[in-house]
Amino acid sequence: MKNLKEAMLYEKLDDEKVKCNLCAHRCVIIPSKRGICCVRQNIGGVLYSLVYGKATALNVDPIEKKPLYHFYPGSKALSMATIGCNFRCTFCQNHDISQASKKGWEGTERKDILPNEIIDLAIKYECRSISFTYTEPTIFFEYAYETAKLAADAGIANNFVTNGFMTEEALNTISPYLHAANVDLKCFDEETYFRVMGGRLQPVLDSLKLMKKLKIWVEVTTLILPTINDSDEELREIANFIAGLGKETPWHVSRFHPDYNMFDIPPTPVETIKRAREIGKKAGLCYVYTGNILWHEGEATCCCKCGNLLIERTGFSINKSSIKESCCPKCKEPVDGVGME
Repeated sequence: MKNLKEAMLYEKLDDEKVKCNLCAHRCVIIPSKRGICCVRQNIGGVLYSLVYGKATALNVDPIEKKPLYHFYPGSKALSMATIGCNFRCTFCQNHDISQASKKGWEGTERKDILPNEIIDLAIKYECRSISFTYTEPTIFFEYAYETAKLAADAGIANNFVTNGFMTEEALNTISPYLHAANVDLKCFDEETYFRVMGGRLQPVLDSLKLMKKLKIWVEVTTLILPTINDSDEELREIANFIAGLGKETPWHVSRFHPDYNMFDIPPTPVETIKRAREIGKKAGLCYVYTGNILWHEGEATCCCKCGNLLIERTGFSINKSSIKESCCPKCKEPVDGVGME
């Protein structure tokens, strides 16, 4: 089909049905219909990506914006996305593009750009990495995969900012070219995942475990939603799970602001964010960061062993770094992460 890309990781079934094996929905799609993400369509018994080469966002960002604090800190990332998502989070801050595929694609702009052209841009703007972000990279997998492969060949790193709702097959396929991921662990309750996000918890937990096994650098983000996932018990469950992945795994706890279809609950109190950080610390996590609040202590990286201040941040900017050869200059403890020189 002209201007379409045949999908990866799907299987053909009887009666021209297909089964998509990219995300944990594993949609079975009848002819002419699309999967839950609405960007993958069965045309005559063949599954196609409808967004290959069609970027709806393409920007140069500080890597800290992802947020990734232990992956080439202070560097630039070329951030890209297409429309579409396999979730329907009622609080989505990028709903204008993530949900556009479910609304007839209206109101979105697109830039036709192929993977090799993206690499050229990354080189031009001296980006240390390419970040597949803003929407869910799993649903534009073919585009991300081919771009990431070319990037790795050019010495450029790759990272996903993802909801983690992907299959083992997808993660294993991209893993040789995926160097880091920030995974949204949105809550620790199956019912909430289904009701508020339109997904399930267990596949996200499985993805996090597999990423660690595959030696992909992992950071985790939780947006704290008042009355939904802000109880001490649930925050402890999240923190303990992350600690089980490894105490070196950074946890970003971020403040919620009303958006999209969730205006019935107020912004997260700052004290709740600080409480979540303390819960993470008590669970044994070395690095717990606060997001969407101005608080230098919550943005700083300190040595996991002696507590020495290593990186001082304001927002997405690094004010000062004292790391020497990836180690704390005071006690010589290695600093966890990638590109921490």
